[in-house]
Amino acid sequence: MRLRCGTRHDLGAERFEALARYRYEVFVQRLGWPLQCPVGRELDQYDRDDVLYVLGEDEHGRIVGAARLLPSTRPYMLQEVFAHLLGEAGAPCSAAVWELSRFAAEGFDMAQRGAAAFALSPLTMTLLKAAMRTVAPRGAQQLLTVSPLGIGRLLRRSGLQVQQLGPAARIGTELFGGFAITLPQTFPVPVLAELAGMPVRELAHG
Repeated sequence: MRLRCGTRHDLGAERFEALARYRYEVFVQRLGWPLQCPVGRELDQYDRDDVLYVLGEDEHGRIVGAARLLPSTRPYMLQEVFAHLLGEAGAPCSAAVWELSRFAAEGFDMAQRGAAAFALSPLTMTLLKAAMRTVAPRGAQQLLTVSPLGIGRLLRRSGLQVQQLGPAARIGTELFGGFAITLPQTFPVPVLAELAGMPVRELAHG
């Protein structure tokens, strides 16, 4: 698998359009989310020029996983759409905090496979680590995300420091929570092998 990261400008128009189609397939067609978007293409108001993306591609260049990273110093989804999941502390606004959203991986279909199958996939963990390595050199210390409660528990079991920020709420058939994932202080050498195909320099400084 090849991993890429960058802004929509860095990815280029063709690859960014492929991302929009992939997100439509995952979130609208597979998961059935009632998103307001044109047929075949899912983007929203948070897909700005300052946002970073991490893409996983197979040997044919087909997108098999994606993540979006937003600085909390600008408007973000958990702050504006899911504020009820934040609890009394409210929405962070700090260069040390980024939001991870529109996260998906090949086979991500909670309706058919269950949240546990998605959370434990090697591709999921590789994309999550790549997202952390992308924002860490920008001063990030935490990633915020909205996820099913089961995924939060499984991420803790994987060794990550995960905090639920506020009360859970039902979205569709799942109970979701707002979570803060603390970035590790160091990234072990095996992580670099998982990121084969993407220059380490781009991850470390890009």
